[in-house]
Amino acid sequence: MDTPLKLLVVEDDMIIAANIALQLTKLGYEVSGIVPRGEEAILNAETNRPDLILLDISLKGSLDGIDTAHAIHQQWNIPIIYVTANTDEATFNRAKKTHPYAYIAKPIRAIELQRAIELALSRLADEPPTSANPAPDAPFVLSDRIFVRHREKIVKIFIADILYVEADRNYCHLYTAEKEYLLTTTLKVMEDKLPVNYFVRVHRSYLANLTQVDEVGEGHVGIGGKTIPLSHLLRETLLKRIRTI
Repeated sequence: MDTPLKLLVVEDDMIIAANIALQLTKLGYEVSGIVPRGEEAILNAETNRPDLILLDISLKGSLDGIDTAHAIHQQWNIPIIYVTANTDEATFNRAKKTHPYAYIAKPIRAIELQRAIELALSRLADEPPTSANPAPDAPFVLSDRIFVRHREKIVKIFIADILYVEADRNYCHLYTAEKEYLLTTTLKVMEDKLPVNYFVRVHRSYLANLTQVDEVGEGHVGIGGKTIPLSHLLRETLLKRIRTI
């Protein structure tokens, strides 16, 4: 099933932090925590493992935002978006060394917040965009999850939960046990993006998740209580893949 992105807000001004959290909630994201100090951010990242961190550069305490980003990246690959009112050259040069995924200047507007989050996800994806202007609904695929736009917000779907993907000309339908998602991308692009240890082509119009296959017939695959066609030419390949699991 899909779940909202979890974001951690690290901001020592609680009024600003509450405003950011409210905007994130309105955009359809889950705020996993609001913390004012770098040390607390590191503990929260370890405990809750957010998908993304919004991090104020000018934190009070022994760790500022840049120090906090360094410490987090030593342990986890969590994208960080800096939130700052400080634009001096020395601070910017320090911040660049932590390879942030975006910057947002205060005061924050919802549209800038949304765009920064989408930029962070697209940069985090294993494969760079195939064009200078990728489709706005194009999925961002990581090793264990895929991020897609659904009902005007970005949601994450764990790859293990995907049953199969069906081609529909220049679109794809992605199916889980609970939902169907329409993606503005081709089946070939999805085949290239999704991890090969999970997915196999079973028909010119279908990719199947090997871990979800219930049965293999002469001309069909049973998967998640549904039946999809199986090409005769691809049946042996599927059987070989299943035997290696």
